[in-house]
Amino acid sequence: MKAVQITEFGGPEVMKYQDLPDPTPGEGEALLEIQAVGVNFTDTYGRSGVNPPSLPWVVGVEGAGVVRSVGSGVTEVKEGDSVVYCSIPGSYAEQAVVPASRVIKLPDGLDAKAGAAVMLQGMTAHYLCHSTYPVQRGDKVLIHAGAGGVGLLLIQMVKRLGGYVFSTVSTEAKAELAKGAGADQVILYTQQDFAEEISQATEGAGVQVVYDAVGQTTFDKSVSSLARRGYLVLYGQASGPVPPVDPRVLGNGSKYLTRPGLGDYTVTRQELEQRAGDVLGWVKSGELKLRVEHVMALSEAAEAHRQLESRATTGKVVLIP
Repeated sequence: MKAVQITEFGGPEVMKYQDLPDPTPGEGEALLEIQAVGVNFTDTYGRSGVNPPSLPWVVGVEGAGVVRSVGSGVTEVKEGDSVVYCSIPGSYAEQAVVPASRVIKLPDGLDAKAGAAVMLQGMTAHYLCHSTYPVQRGDKVLIHAGAGGVGLLLIQMVKRLGGYVFSTVSTEAKAELAKGAGADQVILYTQQDFAEEISQATEGAGVQVVYDAVGQTTFDKSVSSLARRGYLVLYGQASGPVPPVDPRVLGNGSKYLTRPGLGDYTVTRQELEQRAGDVLGWVKSGELKLRVEHVMALSEAAEAHRQLESRATTGKVVLIP
């Protein structure tokens, strides 16, 4: 099979599109023919060594396709099922072996591209606003990178919960996307100081929660944008890691800081099915709108990473084997 593998950490150029042996499912595993691959920032963290996996490593943690065979003891899926999964390494490939307990069947009417576009980012948005800080009606919320894959989904979910959404973006074109997703006030951080804009709009009160996937360049002003007992939910670091933090910066207003990850919010099969079921069901019904902006061949994975890391993309990036 063809796959994208790294044998060293570095830039996009370390990813090699090459032939690897076809995998075989073991006990409790399913062999999938991958039809679509989701590209995520976590892939770049692994490739660059920020969150280093064991080498050699087939890149990617999100895919959708068809079950071709299963190992012994598998009851969750069967041969021929259309399925999707995330948080399991090895998706940048024509085939992948995945624990059957982590595989979710795609609802009728959703194809592999839609599944790979929404599984990881959709469940991330879901846990952020339903569990990490459960948004209540009337809450004021700041969402950074509002035109990104998670950002566009998160805006929609927070609006569904009755929140008032501020969002930051870099360009007018991205601002239109964030507004289209439902953002109430969009701030161009390249032209405006978002902390000042938040302060003015809330008469100095601040927001109940900041959902921040940017990290280094937004952290300090995100803290200052919080209301008393507000939550800074730092779930990514697109601009680089945040330097060590003196906890006293949270003391003015008794603020909270958390660094969540999807794995801790999909620990059990039941929780995985519940979150995935909500997200996939909302996409099927049209309640949650997907924006698959960039579809590229698997062999173009390095270019996909370059575009993602330059923050030139909007919505989701999908690779097709």
